[in-house]
Amino acid sequence: MKRDLKFFVMLFFYTFQLSAFTFGGGYVIVPLMKKQFVEQLGWIDEKEMFNFVAIAQSTPGAMAVNAATLLGYHLAGMRGALVAILGTILPPFILLSVISLFYAAFAANPIVKNVLRAMQAAVSAVILDVVIEMAGVTLKNKKLIPVFLMIGAFIASAFFEINVIYIILICAAAGLFSTAKNTTKHKGDQA
Repeated sequence: MKRDLKFFVMLFFYTFQLSAFTFGGGYVIVPLMKKQFVEQLGWIDEKEMFNFVAIAQSTPGAMAVNAATLLGYHLAGMRGALVAILGTILPPFILLSVISLFYAAFAANPIVKNVLRAMQAAVSAVILDVVIEMAGVTLKNKKLIPVFLMIGAFIASAFFEINVIYIILICAAAGLFSTAKNTTKHKGDQA
């Protein structure tokens, strides 16, 4: 694919569009990103997209911006990353600027409150769909450790109210251990 002005305009437009219609946090961007960049455009494959999401959620900052940065960098280096970042941060910046001008009217409006409640329900359904799809990909690849970690993290957080920081640290340690073990095994197989 040629990395000309047309490509960068398309990258900006698609990241702007995704960001403009993504309400409810970073995980909502996953099915939209998959549909746009994997299925429709074919710029990346599904495994790359899930890798971007995994890295984006484990780095500081907004997940949507992190994922767009990784996508842009993967597609066109630093220029692609900058274009994707700009396309991702502009919609919320514009929206929040407009809302801040009319905050008093929005805050007291019962219609706006009900719309936001309905959006929360829709966002919950989308996040559940993403979790199920990511678990399906993990099971398809026959990786049981991430599945057990996911179930264990949910149980630890939901039922035992363990601090999320501890859960993240334990999962990170398990992931590092698993990666080190697989790397050692892979090097032994090559010898």
